[in-house]
Amino acid sequence: MPEAARAALPALFISDLHLSEDEPANVTAFLAFLHGPAREAASLFILGDLFEYWAGDDDLATPFNARIAAAIRALADAGTAVFFMTGNRDLLAGADFARTIGATLLEDPARVHFGDRDDGDGADAPVLLLAHGDALCTDDLAYQAFRRQVRAPSWQAGFLAQPLAARKAFIAGLRQQSEAAKAEKTMEIMDVNADAVAALLRAHGYPTLVHGHTHRPACHRLSIDGRECVRQVLPDWRGQAAWLAFDGTSFTRAGSLAPP
Repeated sequence: MPEAARAALPALFISDLHLSEDEPANVTAFLAFLHGPAREAASLFILGDLFEYWAGDDDLATPFNARIAAAIRALADAGTAVFFMTGNRDLLAGADFARTIGATLLEDPARVHFGDRDDGDGADAPVLLLAHGDALCTDDLAYQAFRRQVRAPSWQAGFLAQPLAARKAFIAGLRQQSEAAKAEKTMEIMDVNADAVAALLRAHGYPTLVHGHTHRPACHRLSIDGRECVRQVLPDWRGQAAWLAFDGTSFTRAGSLAPP
């Protein structure tokens, strides 16, 4: 079992903001979130699809991307530890992006150990398993084949070797294809597979799982191999901020920062 990363409490979790210049309400909400609730957290976890798309870390100079990166960096410089995990839309965000925003880049999935090693009475501090969530949607066979392709290091190296403009044009075409494909799929196919969830939790010692991707926010209580488990699903952003907070004992859902 991989060693867990460590993070301080309280922690906030967000995903699926899909930031772009075409959705100014989400941008306004995110900037307000960074200047408000995120400043009061010890740790912020961004679990994928922060951007609608990411063509490569050499696109950091684009004014929109630079503005978002600078805002996250300001949060990190103010004392909140930032952790970033790629999603399916921003899977090409890499080490340069993480350094620019002052974040720790997490693998998917990632085990994170919160707080001190114990709480003073011998009990272990909590460990959460974090994921973007798309790897769990195993019923969508076409998407999983595509996911394996674009996450292969050889494919990414070849793609990133192309000019930035060519990459953006290719991604724009993929986005159109993706929307057309989703229109033909059932919601069940695009949701997580129960057996995939069970296998993941079993492999990591049955921790609480936090993920996004499906845009179906909920708290699911599961029984796996006789163990009681919890799966927390993060919300997508639709013009206002929405996040999950964790204090080491319980989770709280919040989100009331609608832009004026």
